[in-house]
Amino acid sequence: MTAPLAAVPALLPALPELVLAAGSLILVLIGALAGSGSTRFVQAMTVVVLLVACGLVLGQSETREITFHGAFIVDGFARFMKVIVLLASALSLVMAQGFLNRHKANAFEFPVLVLLSTLGMMVMISAHDLIALYLGLELSSLALYVIAAFRRDDLKSTEAGLKYFVLGALSSGMLLYGASLVYGFTGSVEFTAIAKALNGHASSGVIFGLAFLMAGLAFKISAVPFHMWTPDVYEGSPTPVTTFFASAPKLAAMAMTVRVVMTAFPDIAAQWQQIIVFIALGSMGLGAFAAIGQTNIKRLLAYSSIGHIGFALVGLAAGTINGVQGVAIYMALYVVMTLGAFACVLGMRRGDHYVETIDELAGLGRTNPGMAFGMAMIMFSLAGIPPLAGFFAKWYVFVAAVEAKLYALAVIGVLTSVVGAFYYLRIVKIMYFDEPKDAFAPLDGTLKTVLLASTVIVFLFWLWPAPLVNAALVAAQSLH
Repeated sequence: MTAPLAAVPALLPALPELVLAAGSLILVLIGALAGSGSTRFVQAMTVVVLLVACGLVLGQSETREITFHGAFIVDGFARFMKVIVLLASALSLVMAQGFLNRHKANAFEFPVLVLLSTLGMMVMISAHDLIALYLGLELSSLALYVIAAFRRDDLKSTEAGLKYFVLGALSSGMLLYGASLVYGFTGSVEFTAIAKALNGHASSGVIFGLAFLMAGLAFKISAVPFHMWTPDVYEGSPTPVTTFFASAPKLAAMAMTVRVVMTAFPDIAAQWQQIIVFIALGSMGLGAFAAIGQTNIKRLLAYSSIGHIGFALVGLAAGTINGVQGVAIYMALYVVMTLGAFACVLGMRRGDHYVETIDELAGLGRTNPGMAFGMAMIMFSLAGIPPLAGFFAKWYVFVAAVEAKLYALAVIGVLTSVVGAFYYLRIVKIMYFDEPKDAFAPLDGTLKTVLLASTVIVFLFWLWPAPLVNAALVAAQSLH
């Protein structure tokens, strides 16, 4: 009689995840029974479920809790990342409605798939062993493969889904091979047990396993040289799906990467630090130079995201609490800037026709001054121009790298940031100095709100950075 009661406390740390799982099952049942008439209700309830889960995360105890025999952990780092992931998923869903309605692609399955993907991301963030990590990763990825190809009548969308699926399967295989090697040479899949077994000494087998593990993780965060899927999938997927891809999954994958290297391999930092430095340099370089020649705004933002992942990895390469704090701050502000940028991209329409070419923004400063100002502030911030939020994001990761004596990495990061500023400023130049094209339709209320909020945060972050900086520090300290 006492066994079920004893099991309840073990489930409490995973209550937000259980709410998402139960919500997705109930909503898919409602959608299946009620048909297309339930779409709006399912969409609204999905956002409610995400916000309820967010409230539960915020209400969790500040102590570290480990459950499911060491497979699942809830600490300050997990709570920080989960709140941002849940809010990003909810905002992505709300922003998607206008686009999906105009393309008659509004089906109840879309929000349910977003919910399932978010559940996978939550498990990824709290994974405390290699098995839980893989389960969360696959749950998230399988839903993402489907929504990438959600518009089945669109050739680009189906192509994007297929490319993402094939390359994602390859990366999952590499990650599993690396995990099996690590397990074989340490005798455990739990992160703390792996660290204890290594005791600061890594055999060649563990190093090989770590390399394959990092390759799989690098694919999920779209870091060089495993970035090849990103531009095609960003361009081919429906714009609301690209908005989702660029925000929540990116943050969850980065959180998972940070936890793996800082918790399972803390005493062999010299080995994984080399890998992180290499992919950070490659990502910053490719993001700076490959985006210059792009004409499609979604493709440009894909290369931009690769570059920003490189900057975030500069903080992780330091391998310190300050470095992890820098990564947390960077990814939080990156999500804010990305959602604002995609609010503008989703607003690039004339009637029911959406455009994606950068040249279509010509003269936006005269035809829609509010949208142009918001877009300009976000572009300046992505470029890292002070005193906007993007500057402080880069400041924290570069300072962490300098403190860790990674001077060359920090200098190259600053130089690639200067190069990358070119294509951000080019967009501002097109909006304010080129001859105007036909005006876009007025922004939907939701998009206007998201763009306004993003612009305010980016523009005024320097006035009150303490809440985010302190929360990121608490999150980073909880990993040690």
